[in-house]
Amino acid sequence: MGVESLQEPLIVSLNHTVCLVGGARVSAQVISSILPMVDQFVAVDSGADHLLAAGISPAVVIGDLDSISDHARATFAAQLHPLTEQSTTDFEKALSRVEAPMVIAVGFTGGRMDHVLAVLNVLARYQARAVILLDDTDLCFVAGLGETLIAPPVGTRMSLMPLAACRVTATGLRWSFADQDMHPTGFISSSNEVAGPVTVQTDGPLLITLPAALLSLAQKAALRG
Repeated sequence: MGVESLQEPLIVSLNHTVCLVGGARVSAQVISSILPMVDQFVAVDSGADHLLAAGISPAVVIGDLDSISDHARATFAAQLHPLTEQSTTDFEKALSRVEAPMVIAVGFTGGRMDHVLAVLNVLARYQARAVILLDDTDLCFVAGLGETLIAPPVGTRMSLMPLAACRVTATGLRWSFADQDMHPTGFISSSNEVAGPVTVQTDGPLLITLPAALLSLAQKAALRG
C-alpha cells in the first residue's frame, strides 16, 4: 500500500520532522541526540518501550502490537492504534500512515536480519519519501531520483548500495565512477571514501550510508525537492 492510497493518515506534519521508533536495539543517546530535530515521535509496536524509558510520549503507537510490554501498553493506552493485517511489516504500516517532509527511523537496523532486509525493501519501494535510518554507528537513506549533493568531510566513509537495478554517476569520491550500472548482485560501492564535495546521480533506488554523526548533513541531502 502506497502513501497515495491512504484515506486517513494518522499524522499530518507537512512542515516538521517525525521520528519512527522501532523495537530493535537503540541507545538512549541516539534518541536524546535527535530531540532538537524532531517534532513528533511515532512508536512502532515495542518501540513504545524505548520511548517510555526515555520519558517521551508518542503521538501514536502503530503496529500489530504483539511485542509491546504491558507497562507501555497501559501507559500509552490512549495512543494505541492496532493494525492487525499481516500483509505489511510494522515499519511499512507506520511509514505509510505518516506524512512528513522528513522521517528519521531508529530501532530498525539492529536485531533480526530478516527485519533489517524487510526495512530496506520498504525503503526501495517508498523511494519518493525522505527517510533516514539511524543507529549508534551509521545512517542511511535512499537518494532521490536525479541528483543528490552532499559535502561530508574529506576522508569520511561513504557507501553506495543499489537496492535494485540503477544507473549511477558518483563524483567526489576516492573511487568515483560514471554512468555505471549497479545492482544488488552486481556492481556496488561499499566502503568508499569522500575526496571532496560529492554528487550522486541515479535513476533507481540507491542507498547512501554515512557515519551517524553526519545526521544534519544527511537530512539536507535526503530532502525531496
